[in-house]
Amino acid sequence: MIGFLSKFNFCIFIIFTLCYSYQFVFLFYVLAQRLKSKKETTPDGKQNRFAFVTSARNEKNVIGELIDSIRAQNYPQELIDVYIIADNCTDNTAEIARAHGAKVYERFNKQLIGKGYALDEFFKHIMASGESKNYDGFFVFDADNVLDENFTKEMNKVFNKGYNIVTSYRNSRNYGSNWISAGYALWFLRESKYLSNARMLLNTSCAVSGTGFLVRESIIEKNNGWKHHLLTEDIEFSIDSVINGEKIGYADGAVIYDEQPITFTQSWNQRLRWSKGFYQVLGKYGAKLVKGMFTNKGNKFSCFDMFMTISPAMFITLFSIAVNSGVFISEMMSSYGNYFLINESINAVSGSLFRFYILLFVVGAITTVTEWNNIHTTTLKKIVYTFTFPLFIATYIPIAIVALFKKVQWTPIAHGIERKPIVMKQQV
Repeated sequence: MIGFLSKFNFCIFIIFTLCYSYQFVFLFYVLAQRLKSKKETTPDGKQNRFAFVTSARNEKNVIGELIDSIRAQNYPQELIDVYIIADNCTDNTAEIARAHGAKVYERFNKQLIGKGYALDEFFKHIMASGESKNYDGFFVFDADNVLDENFTKEMNKVFNKGYNIVTSYRNSRNYGSNWISAGYALWFLRESKYLSNARMLLNTSCAVSGTGFLVRESIIEKNNGWKHHLLTEDIEFSIDSVINGEKIGYADGAVIYDEQPITFTQSWNQRLRWSKGFYQVLGKYGAKLVKGMFTNKGNKFSCFDMFMTISPAMFITLFSIAVNSGVFISEMMSSYGNYFLINESINAVSGSLFRFYILLFVVGAITTVTEWNNIHTTTLKKIVYTFTFPLFIATYIPIAIVALFKKVQWTPIAHGIERKPIVMKQQV
């Protein structure tokens, strides 16, 4: 039995390494590119006409600031229309949005709840009226977002390269609130710079991350609206697009500021939904992604990349913990507990957690150092939250376990509690 457990733990280590070593290639490739003194410049090209779409539910505290940041874009305002979907609002979100110059679509549907359904209803409405043809593309935002003044200009450059879907650099405006908001923010910075940016540089597909993305009008028409209604509609949209041959672009200079949860209860509920959503996406698209690794011409690696994004890491971790914990408990309850098995199981779990911490600390530290000027908090907090970052990610383990068994529904998160005016300039 001791031999089996040792071999099992070694195999888990090898599988994990084989699955995710490519992300370290991404990281080192981006770092190598930073050493080059010459940066590629992309011409502005055609100035496309865009609709900015936001689904907002009781977002009176923040909706005006989002609209104002859109209206302050370094881009011709006659080429921008702002649409707010007031989704089952019981406050004055709609009135505030209109006062700030947005077009408001009010929706009241207590059965089909969530951002995906709200977007679908709006897009079907605008297609039926023929207005969708007025736009080259649609931006999708969350109500708590604020845009850098050059956001549209930078996204438009990548859009002009022929990408039908473009995602952006996701920064945070409340990084320094506490270790929870910092954990989110550092993850999204790492995702932007060392996943999306690397994918773009290596000419493979990126993935949409929740908010701040652009979709060509033809994609909306092809999908007959917004057909993605799982709990994580962003990753579902990304994976469905990759399976169908789309290559998602990334605009490194297009910066969006996002507000992160600051309480553990809020964070637990949100990440529980994300974890459940990932399981849903895996169940619906997993087989297609595996097939695509061998048959999807031009997107084989992207299918592998997306499959790694939604499945193995947490499942491998949970499986390893379950097996070793089972052995530990069994031997501890036995009258003739095997010391070597107990020791092996303890070392396996503790060793995995230690490697997990060191790995994430290194990733977080590299991201903190390279994005130092884009992290808007004190020096002390930047340093401290690099150490707490692995602990934040580790809390995904119990969340992932609960998500396996619990029925999860979308629940709103209050915004605007700790919002402060943005006065910083992004360094790219």
